[in-house]
Amino acid sequence: MKAIRVRKFGGPEVLRLDTVDDPRPGRGQLLIRMHAVGINPVETYIRAGQYATLPELPWTPGTDGSGTVEAVGQGAIGFRAGQRVYVAGTATGSYAELAVADADDVHPLPDNVSFEQGAAIGVPYATAYRALFQRARALPGETVLVHGGTGAVGMATVQLAVAAGLRVLASGGSETGRALLTAQGAAYVFDHHHPETLSGLLDFTHGRGADVVVEMLANANLGDDLRILAEGGRIAVVGCRGTVEINPRDLMQRSGTILGVLLWKTSVVDMVRIHAALRAGLAAGSLKPIIARHWPLGQAPQAHRALHAAEAAHGKLVLIP
Repeated sequence: MKAIRVRKFGGPEVLRLDTVDDPRPGRGQLLIRMHAVGINPVETYIRAGQYATLPELPWTPGTDGSGTVEAVGQGAIGFRAGQRVYVAGTATGSYAELAVADADDVHPLPDNVSFEQGAAIGVPYATAYRALFQRARALPGETVLVHGGTGAVGMATVQLAVAAGLRVLASGGSETGRALLTAQGAAYVFDHHHPETLSGLLDFTHGRGADVVVEMLANANLGDDLRILAEGGRIAVVGCRGTVEINPRDLMQRSGTILGVLLWKTSVVDMVRIHAALRAGLAAGSLKPIIARHWPLGQAPQAHRALHAAEAAHGKLVLIP
């Protein structure tokens, strides 16, 4: 089969398309023929050798994707060959024509969801659900600010919040991104580069602020988040690229809480709950992953270069084996 292999850590050019042996599923595992592969930022950090835990080389990147079950390993109950599925974790890497995954990481893909959309579920939607409902404990009727809403996790957060009956405020850095947020049901959309952002948010909420903030770039925005937090508000930090200086009094005055979100720290029980909720939302049509762009598998270097560019800020980037 064809697969992307990394033989040394470095820039996007180290992502090479190679021919390797087909993997085989072990006990409790499935072999998946990948139809689409989701690209996540963590894969770029690992590829560059800039992550806390690095894999042995050679390495095939990827946790997310979707496709059909090719073979069912012994003890992998509830699946059949040919079944449409999405994966949220693999044993052999999803940047490949075939991938082995533990059965616990494989989930039925509703018929109304395309393979490309299925590749956008694993990390983005699970992270969004974890941040909103398991960490920040968001409730219907509350106001949630999605600070940085146009990426894959941001769009997922907006869709989940709208479906759950929250009033959504969301930011985007471009007109295209803001139009997408409005189309997803956000009640108030703003440009986070605008100097009047904070006053506009407070005016819209009649001075109350946001009950929940889902923050995608804490090193840039956490101080501002504290100043627009409602009494008893919660901030769920999903992304951060450096240090930040805050005034703790802003947090104290609002009896607020800052919560860290790291999907890999989620318990097995909580992960089961997350994907049960996601499958229901996908089947009902309230969750509709947005694909920004796709590339053939062999163009993984181009896709990694695009990940932090403007085109990655309008949905999910996908590889097609």
